[in-house]
Amino acid sequence: MLSIQDLSRRELLRVGGLSAAGLTLPVHRAAAGPAGPAKACIFLFLGGGPPQHETWDPKPDAPAEIRGEFKPIASSVPGLRVGELMPRTAARAHQVCVLRAVSTNDNAHSASGYWVLTGHPHSPLNQESSKPGPPNDAPSLAGLVRHLRRDAARIPASVILPEHIRNNPNNPWPGQFGGWLGRAADPWLLTCDPSTPRFAVPELALPWDVPPLRFDDRRSLLDEVNRHLDRANGAYAAYQHQALDLLRSPAARRAFDLDAEPAAVRDRYGRHKFGQSVLLARRLVEAGVTFVQVNWPREKGDENAGNPLWDTHQKNAERLKTVLMPQIDQAYPALLDDLDQRGQLDSTLVVWIGEFGRTPKINGAGGRDHWGHVFSAALAGGGIRGGQVIGSSDKVGGHPKEGRVEPQDIHATVLHCLGYGAETTVRDVEGRQLPAVRGTVIRGAV
Repeated sequence: MLSIQDLSRRELLRVGGLSAAGLTLPVHRAAAGPAGPAKACIFLFLGGGPPQHETWDPKPDAPAEIRGEFKPIASSVPGLRVGELMPRTAARAHQVCVLRAVSTNDNAHSASGYWVLTGHPHSPLNQESSKPGPPNDAPSLAGLVRHLRRDAARIPASVILPEHIRNNPNNPWPGQFGGWLGRAADPWLLTCDPSTPRFAVPELALPWDVPPLRFDDRRSLLDEVNRHLDRANGAYAAYQHQALDLLRSPAARRAFDLDAEPAAVRDRYGRHKFGQSVLLARRLVEAGVTFVQVNWPREKGDENAGNPLWDTHQKNAERLKTVLMPQIDQAYPALLDDLDQRGQLDSTLVVWIGEFGRTPKINGAGGRDHWGHVFSAALAGGGIRGGQVIGSSDKVGGHPKEGRVEPQDIHATVLHCLGYGAETTVRDVEGRQLPAVRGTVIRGAV
């Protein structure tokens, strides 16, 4: 008979029927953060770079090779016109504060994305396929919120779903982690597809053959394993215990039970991966998660496509019309409506943003290329003054004209809405006290 000393941790976890993937949740215990108009934030990251011309900043008077084939339409805000492919969103414009002069001056996905996600410029600018780590080791906004807010009641403060952002399968972008705040600030990543039938998150699913009494026995076994193997690393034991708490928590598991939603609600969000991820984000916020980042997911065939995600280097109009805009113009308004009807929009900040925009001029392949000089973002709910536009771009949508903001200003605005002012500081893993807020709250947005 094998003793514990004869078994590796992996073998013991296998014997216990628990996946190692479910035992990776850092744990903090602390009081909730300061009061702000927003109790939570849902951060919709449209990876690849959505075009400003076909969304929030159409240029109908520009030449055809700039304005594109779509016309602007009226919105619920007098004088505010948006792209014709977003009619549902246009009808909710009175709830939205549009930022038309966001800028990084960085045209590389991962470098500009690092700035958008962390509020820190990448070093150097315009470097594509950059990797996580120093000198680009600032914490993501999700990681910063987790560090500030701390986990409570078996629920992580920050969650990213349905996948990490990456240029290829082996190269996740920098700026998605806890960075110099340490691994305990890493947002909890949920790699999942909520659009699948009978969706369940594997990390939270008990094996079918494990009744509660056997589960308790296996927890005791893990305690014994940890005493033998983890004397040098108490943190790993803490991660295991939180994962096991989540496994046992009916409240936590209910947050992932999308089948509990009426079919009509799920249909409104869209039965695609992005739409159901946005619905899951709303449920996680209701369960107590402070910050949920929903990344635009890669689709089947994206790895070899010339225009994956929102990276429309070719056939921009076709992909916008058939794939991209139908999904965002379904899920985004559904989220605003759902939060509003539940009385939660005033306390939930919703951010729409990508890593940059697209070139003013359409290229020879009918696409738009990378453009960080000016792009659009949108804020709604959670203390934001809707029904307005802040900033403007020039006549071709190529550079800021007035009201220029940078990503750190958006971060400062989000943190302000969550109750964290300019005086807020954090300590890095070396004990240095650093400002949490590096930008300026966007004037007029709150």
